[in-house]
Amino acid sequence: MSEPSVAVVILNYNGKKFLERFLPSIIQHSGFSLIFVADNGSTDDSVKFVNVNYPLVKVIENKNNFGYAQGYNEALKEINADYFVLLNSDVEVTKGWINPIIELMQSNPTIAACQPKLIDFTQRNLFEYAGASGGFIDTYCYPFCRGRLFSTVEQDQNQYNEPTEVFWATGASLFVRAIAFLEVGGLDNEYFAHMEEIDLCWRLKNVGYKIYVHPGSVVYHIGGGTLNKFSSRKTYLNFRNNLITLTKNHPPEFLFFKIIYRLILDGVAATSFLFSGTPKHFFAVIQAHFAYYKRLPQTLRKRKEMQKLPGFQFNTTCMYQGNIVFEYFISGKRKFTQLLKGFSAR
Repeated sequence: MSEPSVAVVILNYNGKKFLERFLPSIIQHSGFSLIFVADNGSTDDSVKFVNVNYPLVKVIENKNNFGYAQGYNEALKEINADYFVLLNSDVEVTKGWINPIIELMQSNPTIAACQPKLIDFTQRNLFEYAGASGGFIDTYCYPFCRGRLFSTVEQDQNQYNEPTEVFWATGASLFVRAIAFLEVGGLDNEYFAHMEEIDLCWRLKNVGYKIYVHPGSVVYHIGGGTLNKFSSRKTYLNFRNNLITLTKNHPPEFLFFKIIYRLILDGVAATSFLFSGTPKHFFAVIQAHFAYYKRLPQTLRKRKEMQKLPGFQFNTTCMYQGNIVFEYFISGKRKFTQLLKGFSAR
């Protein structure tokens, strides 16, 4: 059997400083993989830097800053490979980071997406917020990770080192089987950024695929390279896209009540932003809700269209059946291991 082709695709927007820092190690440690920089209409000289210094790295130039979702969708149209690796520009890879994941996915054709273990670039004893050692959601679509609950990030003490099935894999370093990616229509352009990888993974699950993490592969992530955690734009996208993801992908049972409950909890979160002296985030949540209402007919159409895909069946495997908000803020649970009894095997 011939070796599968792997394309490492780095999405870039005004990220020359990251390319200068991390592109050499990506080239060094990626073996025979093809390496692409998908530039999202940068206004710095990122493209010139790559073309002059790394002529073997192919640059794909998008006309505008399309964000993560459409930016990748446009670039991947021009790439022919068995596997895509969607890699943030602010990620440092390590020796042998590709092989363990590709070997796992080759051994099991039902695995459509997989991630490495994500470690904090600046504090290398900690997991990194954006994906840690695999992503999960609770029954209300609140995301968390094996190694990170809300803002509490665990130390990496090799406690989550076994490859395992998860609910979603991080978009910071996302290995995805190309045929499966295309089968479900790729990423949702409407998302722009944030939550799009969770939506993609859920859609893949709904047509019968599995999502995995393989901690035998390790990368270091800075995080917040495009939108930092203090950005009200990020708050808006997170709240809006989370509600869209829940509406598109959740089974019909109790969906209406879960959406109502989520809207109430979002209102509580917005109020806390207001009283904590961050009114921009309060208004971002309100704007997110109105944007969700406006897009609801379109979201429901996407939900209906998705159900026409071959083998479609709503899938909640690896969903935490409890309420992570209650577990974290009321019960005081801070580690993933404290939640292990509450997962769905459906």
